[in-house]
Amino acid sequence: MLEKISDSDLTLDTGTTVIRPVKSVRDLGVHLDSELTMKTHISKVVSSCCHQLRRIRQVRRLVGQDVAQLQQQDSAFMLLRLDYCNSLLSRLPGSTIQPLQRVMNAAARVIMNLLRDHVKPALKPLHWLPVEQRITYKLCLFMHYIHIRPAPKYLSDCVSTVSAASGRYWLRSTWLSVLSSAKNKN
Repeated sequence: MLEKISDSDLTLDTGTTVIRPVKSVRDLGVHLDSELTMKTHISKVVSSCCHQLRRIRQVRRLVGQDVAQLQQQDSAFMLLRLDYCNSLLSRLPGSTIQPLQRVMNAAARVIMNLLRDHVKPALKPLHWLPVEQRITYKLCLFMHYIHIRPAPKYLSDCVSTVSAASGRYWLRSTWLSVLSSAKNKN
């Protein structure tokens, strides 16, 4: 439907300046495309991680196993890049997230010095969750922080408990929370 809209309808005149739409923008290191598919962001993250992996792989060939263990720290920086704002990737199709998983698998192969072996057993000793599970973990962590209240107020204001919603007083979860709070008071 966006293709049916003319360019003149998408521009915004603000006095002497005309603002035109673009395909993607970068805000706080996250690339947002015009359709919010996050494909631009994922391709940029994959590109930067692959660059770091190439650099690590070059060094990996020159050092022994004891020094190679130090490269886990280098991969930690790459994992930070994979995890940065990954909660925005929630509920995206698996085909969109798959490039991030391939980068993580490549990093595990470099660290564990695997050639063509299956990488899933290598993720376990590294204690790395797959990408989709990392996203779910981060969302659960956000909700936990919001629930126990060390979260910023703007996040806490966005979330309300089910028991606070009108018409939800008779839910089992509401009664369990009432009973547990009464038990804590005694």
